[in-house]
Amino acid sequence: MKIILDRNKCIGCGSCAAVCNRFFEIAKDGKSHLKNSKKTIEEIESLEVENLDCAKEAVDICPAQAITTE
Repeated sequence: MKIILDRNKCIGCGSCAAVCNRFFEIAKDGKSHLKNSKKTIEEIESLEVENLDCAKEAVDICPAQAITTE
């Protein structure tokens, strides 16, 4: 399974980090960052995980729809 964060869409509200700090944190630039992620394309981060866990809630709560899962 994979979590994908499009930092271009991120508005820095911090809701993902609030509900799922296992995977998300707020970076120095004020936008969300996917912990231990790989940058795939410019400003797109992805992380392979065994269990999506709270990431599903982060997808639902993100007002900018910057987070997806596969």
